[in-house]
Amino acid sequence: MVHFHRILLPQQKKPDLEQQGSFKLHSWNKIMSYDYYLSIRNHRSNTGYLRLLLLFSMFSFILLFSPRLFFSSFYTLENQEENWPAPCSNMQNNAICCDRTALRTDVCFMRGDVRTDSSSNSFFLVSGNSSNIDEKIRPYTRKWETSVMSTIDELHLKMVSPQSMPSKTCDVVHNVPAVVFSTGGYTGNVYHEFNDGIIPLYITSQKFNGEVVFVMLEYHDWWMTKYGYVVSRLSNYPAIDFSNDKRTHCFSEVIVGLRIHDELAIDPAKMDDHKTIRDFRNLLDEAYKPRIRGIIKEEAEKPRRVQKAQRPSNTQNQLGIEKPKLVIISRNGSRKIENEGRLVKVAKEVGFNVEILRPKRSTELEKIYMHLNSSDVMVGVHGAAMTHFLFMRPGSVFIQVVPLGTDWAAETYYGEPAVKLGLRYINYKILPKESSLYEEYKKDDPVLRDPDSINAKGWQYTKKVYLDGQNVKLDLVRFRKRLIRAYQYILRRRQQENMMS
Repeated sequence: MVHFHRILLPQQKKPDLEQQGSFKLHSWNKIMSYDYYLSIRNHRSNTGYLRLLLLFSMFSFILLFSPRLFFSSFYTLENQEENWPAPCSNMQNNAICCDRTALRTDVCFMRGDVRTDSSSNSFFLVSGNSSNIDEKIRPYTRKWETSVMSTIDELHLKMVSPQSMPSKTCDVVHNVPAVVFSTGGYTGNVYHEFNDGIIPLYITSQKFNGEVVFVMLEYHDWWMTKYGYVVSRLSNYPAIDFSNDKRTHCFSEVIVGLRIHDELAIDPAKMDDHKTIRDFRNLLDEAYKPRIRGIIKEEAEKPRRVQKAQRPSNTQNQLGIEKPKLVIISRNGSRKIENEGRLVKVAKEVGFNVEILRPKRSTELEKIYMHLNSSDVMVGVHGAAMTHFLFMRPGSVFIQVVPLGTDWAAETYYGEPAVKLGLRYINYKILPKESSLYEEYKKDDPVLRDPDSINAKGWQYTKKVYLDGQNVKLDLVRFRKRLIRAYQYILRRRQQENMMS
């Protein structure tokens, strides 16, 4: 489950939409919650609208009569913002510098003779010019959410003199930098594993081209098993289990914490080599290829009767053309599609070859990737499993069923990121009668009529009512139109590809 809550956070360019959490920021951070926004919006007076009209008139007057002055000032401010040096960008050797300006994460840098000490949760920078520096950091990318951040181990980054470190000689000397991060927090949820961990790890470390060592807090063997193929593409060296490795590891450069840009996304403007989310997907493709080859070999070695049972039938249409493949991500708990069987029938009637995928926590990501990478369309109900749109090839279609009360989260966490990846995104917002809540509440109840008012009460209401408390029963006459649109799009795309080849 994605832990989300709407908030508008002050940034240099645009408001940032973050997830659920009770949190505190510095006094200079002015935060307007979505709840507050709703209350203000619903109680605006006519006077407020008149004031807004007056401000608009004044602004238009300025634009009309002073365009050069206005745009010149704006351009100057933009250039000043872009050219302003980022914190720690001019960092010298034998120094500790922490960038705490981002709202999602803190990142600290150490350069010089850096030594680990897991017994005290510390990294020591040994320097003759030592000063009383003791920075504290929890290396996880949800720093505004105090509830989960309290579960992340806190590290001490200290500058000390050589005389104070007589017993801390180097057991292991590394000739490459270290990146330190936590695999704790919301680990266990595929959305958070990618959004809070794997993608930020890529953002922070890919510039080293594998010449980097990962130091992990809250190390989990299962996490390494699950993401080992991806980690091995980012680092050429074994990862270090910080808490259980009592040796003193020495580095000349250490980065503590991970950079994060947006929900399941990468901002090329913030990358040294302008990498995008498509480059990240290319890395996944390369990482999973060896295991996928193994899976294909295992399937080929199964008895023929088992292969025949697993192989989809009627993979070609009447013209002998390969049918587009549609994969349904099936849910077993809340927000499941109650008429999933009929959905499969309708999709086949439209012309799709249909597969149902029921991912579990124990399901290998490589198997899920293999199914989705070879598909043309992915259909699923809003939830953490929609993170798997990252496994779709750019140009494919992602149809997200949006239950009541989840409009904002569905678009923010999956819809918009899917477009950035290059997918054709189609949302299907259900009507109240398509929700199981329709049978539980009166037709004029705010739960059905005004979900925003329920969400405004807080995360627990959203979770209880809309995330954990409803299933969907698709109006297949309406939904069929989405399927036809996706089918026609895929056929047109194939024709264009054939003409270009």
